Amino acid sequence: MSADKPLGESTRAVHTAAEPEEKTGSVQVPIYQTSTYVQSDFAVHKGYEYSRTQNPTRQALERAMAELESPTEPAQGFAFASGMAAITTITQLLDSGCHILAASDLYGGTGRLFDDVLSRFGVETTYSELQPGDLEACARDNTSILWLESPTNPLLNIHDIAELSAQAHERGWIVVVDNTFASPTLQRPLELGADIVVHSTTKYIAGHSDLIGGCAVTRDPLLGERLGFLQNTLGAIPSPLDCFLTLRGIRTLPLRMERHCDNAEYLVERLAQHPSVTKLLYPGLSGHPGHEVAKRQMSRSGGMISLELEGGEAAARKFAKNLRLFATAESLGGVESLINHPWSMTHAATPEQRRLEIGVTPGLVRLSVGIEDAIDLWNDIEDSLGASVL
Repeated sequence: MSADKPLGESTRAVHTAAEPEEKTGSVQVPIYQTSTYVQSDFAVHKGYEYSRTQNPTRQALERAMAELESPTEPAQGFAFASGMAAITTITQLLDSGCHILAASDLYGGTGRLFDDVLSRFGVETTYSELQPGDLEACARDNTSILWLESPTNPLLNIHDIAELSAQAHERGWIVVVDNTFASPTLQRPLELGADIVVHSTTKYIAGHSDLIGGCAVTRDPLLGERLGFLQNTLGAIPSPLDCFLTLRGIRTLPLRMERHCDNAEYLVERLAQHPSVTKLLYPGLSGHPGHEVAKRQMSRSGGMISLELEGGEAAARKFAKNLRLFATAESLGGVESLINHPWSMTHAATPEQRRLEIGVTPGLVRLSVGIEDAIDLWNDIEDSLGASVL
């Protein structure tokens, strides 16, 4: 096979960072469950000293994530113990007195970090809908990072990554994109101009709701050097077993994303016609304000749906309680379907007034559509909607 022929998504996912282990020929990357490595003399070793700094299983995962997010240009990946550990480490690129410009409806845990932790060290954050015309009004002399999510959590807003990145770079800012909702199968922010892409690998990357992890990927060698230093210094790294499981999840990522998207589109088509649904948020809908941008920068619209029902919070709670296949739980992106109530769960730490201002209402629910049979998921939703309005 010619080396210059591009590989498909599934082929890349199966073969990325999957070279046979040299000693035994093991097809799978071994779990190097060790904390330290024997040295032949003081500071003379085989490239491994201590597993906070280097671990072969973690390095395989980091190579895989770099190749998935940047298949055409060299990149560096860094694995972390959680998505929030990755986000926290990235924020340590900032100095005291810096300013972050961030998406208004980003994940509640990220907002909590910005507002309740970074603010104690003199780092301020401004929240904006971040349409291309908003940067001029929100920019400050001390702005250092533009922080995007696209699609956002939980309102599924879309940001024009290419346009915003170009505007940010004109001002000398670092652009960070949380790509958790899309995964590198559907969207690659580095190719659109972002400097750092971050994931909660807990979600679609690992895909089975059985581990906690995070990662960051960059093409910029200087940022890579700084992130590597911070990763080692702060030490919020994942275990070898979690890295192994995440790699296992990567092998089926494109297949799972295809099914997640198929099922979500099937449900959205029917939810859009249901009289009990008063608001339906999904980038694949032609009426979604970010639909055209999503079509340009995403291959498909993803497996997440947010909606409100007639009857508000009471109806939402009844709807969730009557579902059989959608479990009420935190997280998303696993093979099983989940329902989440952002007001009381993922965004409970966000101040109430800001929740209301950005559209995270008590009646909003977020569906993480799994890979079950689509008709079974719809029957479950339809039955529950019928019971919820009685």
